[in-house]
Amino acid sequence: MKLRNILGVAALSIGAAALASPAQAKDLKIGLVLSVSGPFSDYGKQIQNGIETFMAQHGDTVAGRKVKLIVKDDTGIAPAIAKRQAQELLIKDKVDILAGFDLTPNAFSVAPLATEAKVPMIVMNAATSSITEKSPYIARVSMTLPQSSWAIAQWAVKNDIKSAYILVADYGPGHDAQAQFKKTFTELGGKVLGEVRTPVNTPDYAPFLQRVKETRPDALFFFVPPGSSMVALAKNFREMGLDKLGIKEMGPGDMTDENSLAALGDNALGMITAFHYSDAHDSPENKAFVAAYTKAHPQDRANFMSVGGYDGMQLIYKALEKTGGDAGGDAFIAAAKGLQWESPRGPVQIDPETRDIIQNEYIRKLERVDGKLQNVEFATFEAVKDPGK
Repeated sequence: MKLRNILGVAALSIGAAALASPAQAKDLKIGLVLSVSGPFSDYGKQIQNGIETFMAQHGDTVAGRKVKLIVKDDTGIAPAIAKRQAQELLIKDKVDILAGFDLTPNAFSVAPLATEAKVPMIVMNAATSSITEKSPYIARVSMTLPQSSWAIAQWAVKNDIKSAYILVADYGPGHDAQAQFKKTFTELGGKVLGEVRTPVNTPDYAPFLQRVKETRPDALFFFVPPGSSMVALAKNFREMGLDKLGIKEMGPGDMTDENSLAALGDNALGMITAFHYSDAHDSPENKAFVAAYTKAHPQDRANFMSVGGYDGMQLIYKALEKTGGDAGGDAFIAAAKGLQWESPRGPVQIDPETRDIIQNEYIRKLERVDGKLQNVEFATFEAVKDPGK
């Protein structure tokens, strides 16, 4: 049977279940497509940790429906596997909602299935700007790379950084970060002295940083995958003495992800980043979130991915409260548009036009506070929409 026909049957089945669910209070099945194994397994773990933290605080029932989570492993950057897992969730498990999606290529591959089945798809991390344009049933609670790239470019020009070199990983999020930073920085009068795209999983950035060293910009704007890639870049930057030349390191805040700080160590001290979340964010909501998270997961630190999982569940619960438990794609997305709440990251809203998140972008400096590495916020750009749309 052709995929279109298979998904057509699935869509009818899911649609019927959605219509019946408020009256019959059937379980609400949420299918999570995440990197549970492989090089990006920490992404999946952190998102699941955030989901569990939310449900521990708010219960496992919404609008009279008990929430059932079904997790599928996409193994990392593997669009074909993610698509196959999503198909199984839709056809075999008959999930009401698709969620998770820590990596952009995987979200892209699943988007047409959400459209075909008319099932809500909640993106909890993947950050390429165009993701929400791939299906009218997608809503995103995480971020886009243009948001933080726009903010750091604004801050740089206002703080007398006149020239920059751009180094990004050669995939969707890196391309977005590069394009937005260059656009904003140059429009405000800054000069880009050079640009380079690196392999996504390169273990050695020295050949690329040599070009930066020879060019001598005021700052290096960078974006590489958080984790081992960022550890390698920070180490190479110090080993090659770029810090001693006065070149500032700056980029999106996922470069100094809290769960990577132990591995980054002092090589990352002084990095300036723009981002929507720090576990040091000073608000009652964040203090409650971090305390609950730490109690349940003492071996980890709350980070932007765990907040993505947490707020993904916020969105699901709030939308279903509005619909009376109806998880049908059209009703759910209509309810999600314009939703606002106070997140651990600060005030957020789902953009009614783009279904992307509107949120504060904080400028932070990585410092040691009482012996602990922290992203210390010192400036704020409020209610930032995705400038890439």
